[in-house]
Amino acid sequence: MSAANQQPAPGVNRQILLAARPVGMPKESDFKLVDSTVPHPASGEALVRALYLSVDPYMRGRIGAHASYAKNIDPGEVMIGGVVGRVTESNDPRLSAGDVVEGMLGWQEYAVASAKSLRKIDPASVPISTALYVLGMPGLTAYFGLLDICKPQPGETVVVSAAAGGVGSLVGQIARIKRCRAVGVAGSNGKIRFITGELGYDGGFNYRDTPDYHAKLKELCPNGIDIYFDNVGGEITDAAIRLLNTRGRISVCGQVSEYNAEEPQMGPRWMGQLVVKQARAEGFLVHQFADRFEDGLKQLAAWLREKRIKYREDVVEGLENAPQAFIGMLRGENIGKRLVKVAE
Repeated sequence: MSAANQQPAPGVNRQILLAARPVGMPKESDFKLVDSTVPHPASGEALVRALYLSVDPYMRGRIGAHASYAKNIDPGEVMIGGVVGRVTESNDPRLSAGDVVEGMLGWQEYAVASAKSLRKIDPASVPISTALYVLGMPGLTAYFGLLDICKPQPGETVVVSAAAGGVGSLVGQIARIKRCRAVGVAGSNGKIRFITGELGYDGGFNYRDTPDYHAKLKELCPNGIDIYFDNVGGEITDAAIRLLNTRGRISVCGQVSEYNAEEPQMGPRWMGQLVVKQARAEGFLVHQFADRFEDGLKQLAAWLREKRIKYREDVVEGLENAPQAFIGMLRGENIGKRLVKVAE
């Protein structure tokens, strides 16, 4: 029986729950794999069988003890996450069994969601996994975080931290499309080869074997830094800010270097540089651009078709391995977007 014609399984729905709030770097024991009953959709809802799920840095904040921008996941609840899956049963005319959709369905094999909360995907036009990457939240984050927050101009120098990750790997390519120089910071020599050799970054360095970030950035950015896309915070950000040009812009997307810190990091106080350089630093959440998602996705899809954007996926097999995949992503193991394949 083809996947499109499968009926909802009458039996088990495997789920991964948050077992305990992590202290420092999450451990596999902070998560728990359980069996539950496959749910059935009510009126206006659809039942979705997961095919791919996403693991992303923002999830670390959602399972912590401190308040985040959205409600934290409590121990005993299904782990949050974006999913691409196939509708197996629908009680809404907008969706039919066999449709491929994307939504925040969590780490589980089956989930019920309102049809209006699900985005329909055309599997004939693009690989369905791209709905969790280039044509999904990471792509929109890179697109609006660079173009709207920083407004890059031709000839400017854009520095990107975590440049080989799901968001960073796209930011540098969009900067190049806008005729900027792109310089990336990443955590291995293989990642630097990836961003410069495959993605078109103009330069980059491995922060793990670089003793002086400021000196290296100065070498790679002889005319200073016009835009810094910050995914990590910490010492890399301290070094970049010292090289900001007048009217420089900083897009604060994430602070992954601090997510697992048990004590706040102490470092140079760099706010004065914003005064001296008349520069601007702005944090953002991608959902603030929700009313323009359709426009962003159309442009990203066009660049993808034109091969102006390239991408690499780092796929881990099996729902049961999602915690390991998530922890590895936080440790920087992946090149490109890390996904978990749940089913064919």
